[in-house]
Amino acid sequence: METALTRLTGVRHPVVQTGMGWVAGPRLVSATANAGALGILASATMTLDQLRAAVREVRSRTDAPFGVNLRADAADAGDRVRILIEEGVRVASFALAPSRELIGELKEAGVVVMPTVGARRHAEKVAGWGADAVLVQGTEGGGHTGEVATTVLLPQVVDAVDIPVVAAGGFFDGRGLVAALAYGAAGVAMGTRFLLTSDSTVPEAVKARYLAATVRDVTVTRAVDGLPHRMLRTELVEALERSGRVRGALQAVRRAAGYRKLSGTSWRRMLQDGLALRHGKDLTWSQVLLAANTPMLLKASMVDGRTDLGVMASGQVAGVIDDLPSCAELVERIMEEAEDTLRRLTASR
Repeated sequence: METALTRLTGVRHPVVQTGMGWVAGPRLVSATANAGALGILASATMTLDQLRAAVREVRSRTDAPFGVNLRADAADAGDRVRILIEEGVRVASFALAPSRELIGELKEAGVVVMPTVGARRHAEKVAGWGADAVLVQGTEGGGHTGEVATTVLLPQVVDAVDIPVVAAGGFFDGRGLVAALAYGAAGVAMGTRFLLTSDSTVPEAVKARYLAATVRDVTVTRAVDGLPHRMLRTELVEALERSGRVRGALQAVRRAAGYRKLSGTSWRRMLQDGLALRHGKDLTWSQVLLAANTPMLLKASMVDGRTDLGVMASGQVAGVIDDLPSCAELVERIMEEAEDTLRRLTASR
């Protein structure tokens, strides 16, 4: 199925696996790429050396195009961009809008720039700065999210920009792909659906927790870092929502200390990262610390399997997923469902 997304990125199918921290590593990304979709490597939790090594590992596992997700507000974003250019990465994905300068540097090197946005005005801004495509996430999506449903946000953005739009938030099968194409999107992006594959390195006990979840078990909370964050309701989430300010601050300091030790990040750098998220938002200092070490909370679940101590970012689709196919099986199934849906729609006319 050829669309503006497949032509732009060189992949066979208009499906994107999003850059989920601690989840979208070389194994998942290369499996996605080999299945003909666009795998996105999550780099925010990596050092510069780890990023370069991860890119090379993906390259050793596949000849297909893939991308890397970057934090646009990271102090070393420029260094990371240069690694992508030097290593010949096809796509640069951003969780926040990159600067005009970063977009220009990437485009000059022939790298496709695809920021993620949650509002029409943000899509218009990055399109004006030269982004090649935009990934639009509605409130159904996992992790930090907005308040507008994909079915409302997507057509707004499609009508507002002249670059390919990728739809995210609420997609997990071929019917959703066809619906997104009908809205004018060039493809769909999925996180939770790829997390729940046999190629995902997430511990099996954690995957079982996702599979057991109903739609009602997926919630949006501000208790973790003061920002709307869609995740499974867990013991930690409930504890944070019950905690007072003092107790929450103590928990934040303890977890921040753990993340600092793991990552080698200085307290100053952590506070800078937290303050970057705090900008323009009414966050307490404990929430600033939590925002800075949210990666540690994700690692506790996604790597260590401690669902009692970590957060489990999740799209609402977790409540309707009940299997763990390989990436190859998943992508093939999505494309077959999409083609069957299109045939049925054409036959009913």
